[in-house]
Amino acid sequence: MHYYRYSNAEVSCWYKYLLFSYNIVFWLAGVVFLGVGLWAWSEKGVLSDLTKVTRLHGIDPVVLVLMVGVVMFTLGFAGCVGALRENICLLKFFCGAIVLIFFLELAVAVLAFLFQDWVRDRFREFFESNIRSYRDDIDLQNLIDSLQKANQCCGAYGPEDWDLNVYFNCSGASYSREKCGVPFSCCVPDPAQKVVNTQCGYDVRIQLKSKWDEFIFTKGCIQALEGWLPRNIYIVAGVFIAISLLQIFGIFLARTLISDIEAVKAGHYF
Repeated sequence: MHYYRYSNAEVSCWYKYLLFSYNIVFWLAGVVFLGVGLWAWSEKGVLSDLTKVTRLHGIDPVVLVLMVGVVMFTLGFAGCVGALRENICLLKFFCGAIVLIFFLELAVAVLAFLFQDWVRDRFREFFESNIRSYRDDIDLQNLIDSLQKANQCCGAYGPEDWDLNVYFNCSGASYSREKCGVPFSCCVPDPAQKVVNTQCGYDVRIQLKSKWDEFIFTKGCIQALEGWLPRNIYIVAGVFIAISLLQIFGIFLARTLISDIEAVKAGHYF
């Protein structure tokens, strides 16, 4: 008597556990982002009074952290469970979401290149809105300070943009000690000082404009970023390509696993 083996379709364990490993990283990263975001909100008392979210006119950086955390957690969870349980619905959700994010990134990059003036105006509005709310939120304050120090810039188009903030405004109605000044992150650093002088920007704009560059950065952050991009175009392109390849790899794994599962189900049906 002769026995014959018939080739049956089966789910590849290699793709299955590779996709699980791929997604467990995103799921854990999402947990970290959510934990950091919730911790930051608890430190600011937002969790005990959610109405504080609506009181800030600028952008709260913690909201961005939480949004990234939610997206990464959801996609990582769907990918992990979908791979382990061989659930086609979860795998299709994961694959579709990654495809959508990929094309959104591509569309944003193309539109930003084609409509540079529009992007510049939106960034100016965004920066000016956050200048107004500079003292309203510590995370927003740290974000602007980091941006100005890293790019050696001050304001959106220059130090005078800080007139938009009630504390730094030069009008006679202001009684703030910071009146006609700028944040310390606008100051030209003194190599001899080991301790940051947070009062270095006081009364700077009372002086003649010709002397400003002796004490503070006079270049706006929009011009600084526009100058930074051409100098680092290869780094930006490399990061974009690396992210795109990771997304394409995840899409490939998900589509391959979906095809294997559908082939197995079709074989059982027939």
